[in-house]
Amino acid sequence: MNFLMKIFTWWEGATIGTLLWSARKGEHVGTDAQGNKYYRSKNVKDGEKERRWVIYDGANDASRVPAEWHGWLHGSYDELPESHLPPPRIWETDFTPNATGTAAAYRPAGALERGGKRAAATGDYEAWTPDA
Repeated sequence: MNFLMKIFTWWEGATIGTLLWSARKGEHVGTDAQGNKYYRSKNVKDGEKERRWVIYDGANDASRVPAEWHGWLHGSYDELPESHLPPPRIWETDFTPNATGTAAAYRPAGALERGGKRAAATGDYEAWTPDA
C-alpha cells in the first residue's frame, strides 16, 4: 500500500518520480530537525539559476520548513544554514505544526464546535441604534 501511495500521491511526501529525479539531478545538502531533506541542482550551467527544493518527511506542509532553510530555499543567501546559525535562545520553542482545520485548532468561546454559547454581555456594552 505504501508503494502505491508513493506512485500516485504527492501530499504525504514525494512521489517515486520526484525521488528518482532528485537522486539523478539533485545533490542532497542537508536535513533539518524534522527530517525534511534539502536539495540543489548538481550541474548548473553558466547563466542558469540554481534550483533548490525540499522533500518533506511526512505531510507536504510549507509551514514545516524552518526559517533558516526557508531563506536558503528562496535564495536569500548561498551558504547552508548550518554554517551560520546563531546559538538557540532560551525563549525559543520547538516547532508546532499549524493546527488549523484539525481537532487541535483554537476555538474561542461561542464557536459552534464548543456548543455555540457565548458569555452573556456584562452591561458595559450599549448597542447602537439609528435615530429615527
